[in-house]
Amino acid sequence: MRVVSVNAGRAELMRIGARTVETGIRKGPVERGSVHMLGLSGDIVADQENHGGLDQALYLYSCEDYAYWAPELGGLPEPGTFGENLTLSSFGEEPVRIGDRFRIGGILVEVTAPRIPCAVFATRMDEENWVKRFAEARRPGLYVRVLEAGEIAVGDEVERLGGGEDHPTVVELMDVWYDAEPDRELLERLLLAPLAERARANIERMLSRVAARAESRA
Repeated sequence: MRVVSVNAGRAELMRIGARTVETGIRKGPVERGSVHMLGLSGDIVADQENHGGLDQALYLYSCEDYAYWAPELGGLPEPGTFGENLTLSSFGEEPVRIGDRFRIGGILVEVTAPRIPCAVFATRMDEENWVKRFAEARRPGLYVRVLEAGEIAVGDEVERLGGGEDHPTVVELMDVWYDAEPDRELLERLLLAPLAERARANIERMLSRVAARAESRA
């Protein structure tokens, strides 16, 4: 596995319905970059309420997943199309789990959450139905926290180190996001994983609702 592209974005204004929002979703390739605990130097995270932070410092997508989208979108998307900071050749053969770690060039990262599609992403793709379509494809890419900062460049080797063997997969977390009646045991297992804080807060709310329903039925 290797780094195919390093991608950074600038802030821009985007019209979404009646709103105008600032976003850094449009990213272009750079040959190399410096990664710190909050992400890639030179990359803009405009919506800091929903993106970025220590536990969603970088977003990763793979060429294998882009290959899935090629016939769907009428051609292979360019690296950075989905707003990822790093485009990797692959994530490996086995499903990625929350807590899995990757050595990427000079950095070490840990998987914390899937990408949950939003209206900005749909506008970027110029498709009204994109949020549903992306969710149903179950190819969300990976949000990661940076455990060791350093330099990265196109062509760097990527090593998957594991670490999440006892935790649910990234896709399981994405699926539960849209589940009207999520499994209580799965929610409890997710809370034992090193989730991104935004994801953890959402899972805690889900578990509280599940527990309340169970009590009302008792």
